[in-house]
Amino acid sequence: MISMLRRLEMLRWPAFGVVLLSCLSGCASVPLSEGTSLSSYDGMNPSGGTLTRAKLRVDSPPVLAAQTVRIVPTSALIYSRGFDPGELALVTNAIDRALCTGLSDRFKIVATSQPADLTVRATVTNIVATNRSVAATSTVASFGASAALGIPIPRLPIGLGGLAIEAEAIDGNGSQRAALLWSRGANMITTRARVSAVGDAYSLSSAFATDFSRMLVTGKDPFKGMPAIPSMQRLRASLGGDPKYDACKAFGTAPGIPGLVAARFGLPPAWTDKGAATSR
Repeated sequence: MISMLRRLEMLRWPAFGVVLLSCLSGCASVPLSEGTSLSSYDGMNPSGGTLTRAKLRVDSPPVLAAQTVRIVPTSALIYSRGFDPGELALVTNAIDRALCTGLSDRFKIVATSQPADLTVRATVTNIVATNRSVAATSTVASFGASAALGIPIPRLPIGLGGLAIEAEAIDGNGSQRAALLWSRGANMITTRARVSAVGDAYSLSSAFATDFSRMLVTGKDPFKGMPAIPSMQRLRASLGGDPKYDACKAFGTAPGIPGLVAARFGLPPAWTDKGAATSR
């Protein structure tokens, strides 16, 4: 009997792995389309990864020669309306905070009132709302099934949200040196359900910031090559520590461990994220 149970245990995990891989196809669809905020949309090439749609261009020599960056607070040009202004502000600020942390790996970040080699600005062009009722049901079902079976259970494949953003880096002469159109939908496996209309958009904001930051830090397509290991300063900031540069303090600190716990229980971002530290 014991040997039979052990064989069943060994079979359960590979089978679950197959389920996980098949569930990756269960994700929200977010169109990749041009907005109106970039200074130019010329010369952008298709790119992206398994979950992300993207178009981009980057002038490597001037980007790699740059040493300082200032970040213009992210704006929102939303095609999907009806979002709570406070929740929407948390999404745009989360983008700014993650950008500031990611770009700090190579650049010195200066205040928006100071001159810089590159000026970065991003615009949210679309948010696919998360269905709050489905997210709540999914969280409860996941906890119950995980407790009973002893394995993580994917969220329900309906009511998933998503995010679309466009961003650029402009040099001191006003010339565009890098640009990125980016969209991604939540999926059943890697995006935790949160009971908020912007829950998935908030979660995906860090993925965008990672991609755009990597493009400027390396001067290359961020979707090619192996993923980089997070630096110590990024890990410290993600856990709620002070950012590397004072200019980043304007975007507040990450929720850290309380934020991770809140996400695990499907709580809205507003429960742990205090937003920007200064008024815009």
